Amino acid sequence: MSEENETHILVTLVEDRPGVMQRVSGLFRKRNFNIDSITVGHSEKPGISRITLMVAGDEHVLEQVIKQLNKLIEVIKITELEDENSVQRELALIKIKVKNEAARADIVQYTNIFRGRIVDVRKDSMIVEITGDRAKLDAFIESVESFGVIELAKTGVTAMTRGAK
Repeated sequence: MSEENETHILVTLVEDRPGVMQRVSGLFRKRNFNIDSITVGHSEKPGISRITLMVAGDEHVLEQVIKQLNKLIEVIKITELEDENSVQRELALIKIKVKNEAARADIVQYTNIFRGRIVDVRKDSMIVEITGDRAKLDAFIESVESFGVIELAKTGVTAMTRGAK
């Protein structure tokens, strides 16, 4: 992967206040930075939210993103995660067309191979939940494309460092 397209994952702890997400996304828009994925949720500490950002760019872009984020008063801490020292996961819900019972059986088999879960079954469709890294999700989606993917929803990356840090 070339350096200019390198993917960086930043975990940002912020005060849980109205408008923080708008300020974070506005900062990216103003500076013409692209967010590849963003997930937000409460952290283990009351009043603190955790934002996981995936950003593509070289070291200069990463440095600028971190500098701009640090200017926001609600930002408490920013950590860049390294692939080898972190656990990263995404969740996908995939609605797949079911034309007949043979197709249904094949979709169930693929779902089992990828350790997914079937979360909805209808006469003409199934919804499958898959959790894993981006490559696993992409491989599953590619495996079921021939049946017909009706709808796809992905959460974006959420991640944390390994160990007791």
